[in-house]
Amino acid sequence: MTDDKIIADGKLKIAAERIIKTVPAEQDTTLKTEFEFTLPVGYADENGALHKTGMMRLATAADEILPMRDPRVQQNPSYMIVILLSRVIIKLGDVPQIDTGVIERLFASDLSFLQSFYALINGDGTNKKNVVCPQCRHAFQVDFSNVNES
Repeated sequence: MTDDKIIADGKLKIAAERIIKTVPAEQDTTLKTEFEFTLPVGYADENGALHKTGMMRLATAADEILPMRDPRVQQNPSYMIVILLSRVIIKLGDVPQIDTGVIERLFASDLSFLQSFYALINGDGTNKKNVVCPQCRHAFQVDFSNVNES
């Protein structure tokens, strides 16, 4: 999926909802490793409480390699994303522990959103993405390293 399609489809409304400041590379000396997100629908827990906001950290090599040993992934490679997301989502509302069961119970639109968000923050080693405004079709670059900062 191209960066343009992600923004145009509205799966990641981050760029459309905020004006993001671009920090020149020579001033950017910190590595942002955690990113806040808001699910389109939200996770409904066993008590019916809805959890929409969360935090995802950057994935490590182990996050992507170790799940391949899991028998569930060996039987069904599509299960990889469930394990991967359960490892990198560090907060989801007031849910005490994010495990594969929580990810399995997400609505399909939220799973799709999280897959796109994972790809965005773990992409090509840069937090800068080329985007296109869905209204005026103006192309520009957004620095996502400042997402959710005031």
